[in-house]
Amino acid sequence: MHEILTTTVESPIGPLTLIARDGVLTNVSMHEQRHASAPPIEAMRDDAWFKDVAAQLGAYFAGELSSFELEMNPLGTSFQRNVWARLCEIPFGETISYGELAQRVGSPNASRAVGLANGRNPIAIIVPCHRVIGANGALTGYGGGLERKSWLLEHEVMNRS
Repeated sequence: MHEILTTTVESPIGPLTLIARDGVLTNVSMHEQRHASAPPIEAMRDDAWFKDVAAQLGAYFAGELSSFELEMNPLGTSFQRNVWARLCEIPFGETISYGELAQRVGSPNASRAVGLANGRNPIAIIVPCHRVIGANGALTGYGGGLERKSWLLEHEVMNRS
């Protein structure tokens, strides 16, 4: 049996639900986020376990943190995990296109598949899927809503060193 813990933290973009499985962060989702994972019924609330995650998210939203130092295990296919790993390489306050992300993943003709994997990112904000934009520079598709995507990008640009 796996130990599943959960908590909710407040943020400037609304409440964030955090889930950990067997001592590792697996999910950060926004209220009413598309493809969000709800904590399973057997999940136990444990605010103390998430203290470091909450502190780093708080520092990020305060403009004091530009990269997270957390052990994570986003659950997905090997292709999805590869996409999510490449997302973590996009510098704070910068954006790339879905096409560029497909190139970085090693699948230059798979922009659509990369976009779908990006949309299934289970660790919002920390795995920065919000930093991926359309080829024409437009904000496109974001599970948390374009308003939140815009907020996160503006926040990062304003707090870039």
